[in-house]
Amino acid sequence: MKKLNKVVALMLAATMIFGSLAGCSKSNDKNGETVNQTTPTTEATGSEGEGTTDVAGIEGYTAFAENVTLKIPVYDRGVEGVPTVNDNYWTKWIQENFGDKYNVTVEYVPITRTDVMTDYALLASSEELPTILMEYDYPKTSQWANEGYLTTFSMDDFAKVAPNYYNRMVESDQLAYSSMNGETYFALGARPYYDTNYSFQTFVRMDWLKQVGYDHVPLTRAEYVDAMTKIKEAGLAKNPKGGAMITGVGSDQNYAFRTYPQNEEEWAKLGDVNIPQLGSDANYKLLQRENEDYNLGFTNPEYYIIDTETDKSNFINGSSYSYGGYISTNMDWLKSFYEQNPGAELAVAPMGVVDEAGGTVPAYRTNNPFGMIVGFSSTASADEIKAAWMYMEWMSQEDVLFTMQWGIEGENYTVDTTTNLPVSVADYAGDKKQGYNNSVDYWCIVTATKNAGTIEDIIKTSAPQGLPQDFTQDIINVYYQQKELAESGYGILDVIFSVPIEAETEFSGVLQEKYKEYRDKLTMCKPEEFDALYKKYAEEYLKAGYEEVMNQRLQAYQDGNSTKLPDNQK
Repeated sequence: MKKLNKVVALMLAATMIFGSLAGCSKSNDKNGETVNQTTPTTEATGSEGEGTTDVAGIEGYTAFAENVTLKIPVYDRGVEGVPTVNDNYWTKWIQENFGDKYNVTVEYVPITRTDVMTDYALLASSEELPTILMEYDYPKTSQWANEGYLTTFSMDDFAKVAPNYYNRMVESDQLAYSSMNGETYFALGARPYYDTNYSFQTFVRMDWLKQVGYDHVPLTRAEYVDAMTKIKEAGLAKNPKGGAMITGVGSDQNYAFRTYPQNEEEWAKLGDVNIPQLGSDANYKLLQRENEDYNLGFTNPEYYIIDTETDKSNFINGSSYSYGGYISTNMDWLKSFYEQNPGAELAVAPMGVVDEAGGTVPAYRTNNPFGMIVGFSSTASADEIKAAWMYMEWMSQEDVLFTMQWGIEGENYTVDTTTNLPVSVADYAGDKKQGYNNSVDYWCIVTATKNAGTIEDIIKTSAPQGLPQDFTQDIINVYYQQKELAESGYGILDVIFSVPIEAETEFSGVLQEKYKEYRDKLTMCKPEEFDALYKKYAEEYLKAGYEEVMNQRLQAYQDGNSTKLPDNQK
């Protein structure tokens, strides 16, 4: 076993220290034979006519002598009103401007956003993995590496083909996240302002609050209970909290219920949101709160059969108090809300406060300090992987990225003559219509957010438009609230391991299903039954694999193969 060398360690933020294991990894060659690898499997440089020359970057690119097929995943989110994800104006634009130039056939492979792991598993079993595999969650990509889906590669070779992409990774202190078990598996996209979640906002019924005597959004538990009770009594909503079924992954984030400063070993054992933390003190407090809300009648008693789209529809139709989503210039569900509720008033929910009586703090989960985690198929040829690297560098070019994010001037956007910044056309419906959230699922391989000047400029150009209310300043306010909380130690970054946690791969599916079952029973039981049931289910959850997951996480942490808590959270 060996630690990261000093050079790499110094490149990390002081709190981010990884270790890695020396050793061999396995990958499949094109003939299906398994080979042991102690060196990278791919080479980035090529001769004239083979994609690249000795000149680094795009200036050295030439067309491949034989056509190369590059398969790229793209999320199919099931959103109405957006073009078909793998066949639209923008996929053709990419083919024309990148693929045709370098003799590459670009194919987009739809991936169901809500069932990513199943889709990739099916593709792997049918030997149809795309050239690029990418996801936002590190545990998912580490599982792919552990299961042999990904090849290792030389970061030096990658840097020759994609120098701009690579240099941005260096500047963002991301290189240490690119390796597992001493081998390089990942390139990483950018995530500006990662320590805040300004791009996701919760909207609440301010008109209802005013009707029951509130001039602000409730910030404490006592205020919330009082407001929801009065909303019920006034007949504004039968079950104002609404509710939807638990999906498992990402459910029940309990950061606001934790004790701060956190114990570092406990933080490492709990891991991230991919496996719910049944049995932890924070999860107990969170579920006790859910039980209270259910028994007070705030939660829809049929929430466990309500899917996300129905939950959204319930908000649009005026039967629930709040709903949250990622902001963009064109938010169809907000437009539908105002159409269904003329004269209604919404507010952006601000960050909470320290509520000792309610047992919470205004802590929240930050994003990772990187955007998309990008790996390359173990069944792809060297030319296919080379084409993938070329694509990543090409998409990184300022003019290409701008066009992909904003579209065509005069159609998808105009330019504000005062600020000289682009402004999206909210109701554009022509043949150049962009995909979900300004086509984010195509350019996310480079960065997670649009770029347009300062953070306030970015929010101004990303805030919903064409609505009766302007939420721009409210979103800016939430950004600065989150920034202040993050600097105070309440913006929490999950632990990240540089070795696979095999128990996560083995037990995550079972644990997610068990959590959904136990969580519903704990939510709907009588308050006096809660403690005994929680203890029972927590013990069963441990035996079902969660204890092994936590033990392996703790061992990886103790071996130095994980990130550490930032100084302001200890």
